[in-house]
Amino acid sequence: MSQYLHDKPLAVVTGANRGIGFETCRQLAKFGIQTILTSRDESKGRKATETLSREGIELTYHQLDVADLGSISILKSYVMDRYQRCDILVNNAGVFLDRGMSILEVPLDTLKKTIETNFLGALNMCRAFIPIMRDQNYGRIVNVSSAMGSITRMGGYSSAYKLSKLLMNGMTRISADELRGTNIKINTMAPGWVRSDMGGPSAPRSLSQGADTIIWLATLPDDGPTGGFFENRNPTAW
Repeated sequence: MSQYLHDKPLAVVTGANRGIGFETCRQLAKFGIQTILTSRDESKGRKATETLSREGIELTYHQLDVADLGSISILKSYVMDRYQRCDILVNNAGVFLDRGMSILEVPLDTLKKTIETNFLGALNMCRAFIPIMRDQNYGRIVNVSSAMGSITRMGGYSSAYKLSKLLMNGMTRISADELRGTNIKINTMAPGWVRSDMGGPSAPRSLSQGADTIIWLATLPDDGPTGGFFENRNPTAW
């Protein structure tokens, strides 16, 4: 990990009390990266942290609601007070509230809540932590999207979720262009259909497989890609 400015880089992972976020924390910590596991529900987040601690994995917990600007501000202050840096940001927090619903019928409140969490949550985390990365001229940002957010492959139904991920993908492209000339790389990825609370028990991919591309993007070398959409470590259609 010699490319980092510090002996032990710091990672922040959102929505990490279960599923892909939880596995991402496990794998990042195994890399020797100081990892902050965050979740909206504090009791669930602390329980997840304790579970990893029993495996001999050291990490830190902090409560975070990505839909709350005040909560993001508190986390940023904590990170700066304790670590004075942020090397990796994994925007994983998300909700899927309109599975199978028609775009003509999905309640507007559901659409609003989905976009506030899945898109605006990630955007506001970037707004909070990219300035830190600019100051240190190093950063790796991974936006956890979905194949359902690919406009090339997009079909009907579940429109709130699909549109929120489409917005995340667009934000990634725009941010990458604005960050050119810095050593900050921002990419988006699709983990595939993973066996998690969101994916269900019938999904073909394990949590480890779902997190693999996240870890790859989070630890890219200085000549690695930016502004891309990846699946299984390969570029995928927007």
